[in-house]
Amino acid sequence: MTQAGDGAQADESLSLEMVTAALRADSSDIAIYARVLTESLGESLPAGCVTVERSRSMSDRIQNRPGTVTRISVRLGEKTMTLGTQRGAPVAEICHEVRGIVLSRNVVPIAEWAAELARGLVAHAEQNAEAATALRRLVAGS
Repeated sequence: MTQAGDGAQADESLSLEMVTAALRADSSDIAIYARVLTESLGESLPAGCVTVERSRSMSDRIQNRPGTVTRISVRLGEKTMTLGTQRGAPVAEICHEVRGIVLSRNVVPIAEWAAELARGLVAHAEQNAEAATALRRLVAGS
């Protein structure tokens, strides 16, 4: 497996600031995050890393639609970053877990959540060439 960066760690197209900006673009729309994380980055992230919870109405079930995204969780190492809704407003949370036990749980502003997610994704991309390619596509907007 090829590493995403030698010497310089990450090239210009994968700067933390650029990934954070790309993630923050539509920070209040959980459905967009779910699509980015499952479609754009999903194949390059470890299996089970991204969890999407949906609420399905009777109409959704009848018409075989997936429903509305209500919460996404991304587990990278010992951190789990969750973005959900509460009374229609987005709620971002960062948890520190060790062996399935939550040691800390912090509700944070979405900008901080996106920055932490970007740090985790960039760190993962430094170890995984496929993830690096997916992040470059995200930053480029394609």
